[in-house]
Amino acid sequence: MKKLLILSVLLLITSWCNAQTKDRMETVRKTIEASNAIYADLANKNDGSILTRYTDDACLFPPNTAPVCGREQIFNFFKGGPKVHVKFTIQNLYGDGKTSITEESYYEMTDLEGKKLDDGKVIVIWKNTKEGWKMHRDMFSSNHPAK
Repeated sequence: MKKLLILSVLLLITSWCNAQTKDRMETVRKTIEASNAIYADLANKNDGSILTRYTDDACLFPPNTAPVCGREQIFNFFKGGPKVHVKFTIQNLYGDGKTSITEESYYEMTDLEGKKLDDGKVIVIWKNTKEGWKMHRDMFSSNHPAK
């Protein structure tokens, strides 16, 4: 009887912890989806506002070039870039939702008139900071050969 009681308590605690993790992950997913939805608009401003989505020591890993690290280099990467719309579709989130999350997504990029320019994949490591969830490492590549 005592073993059954202990087992029941452990199962109850386990299911409560799983529910807490599931709720936390759903909240993190919504936060990431909201950030992703305004990402291109901030980049298109060319005023540095895109940096609000990144940690101070963030790095980008764009295709066919060296990593871009730190606020100044990231700002320069986006400065003067093409005006585009980007839609991200999250495929998976990995992690505990407390300190960091890894996002696996697909993207589709169009010009401002809606003409498709590119599509590809993204891996982002998100870090939970005192200002909220921010991108810490951002790696992306096209699904098409380099031109």
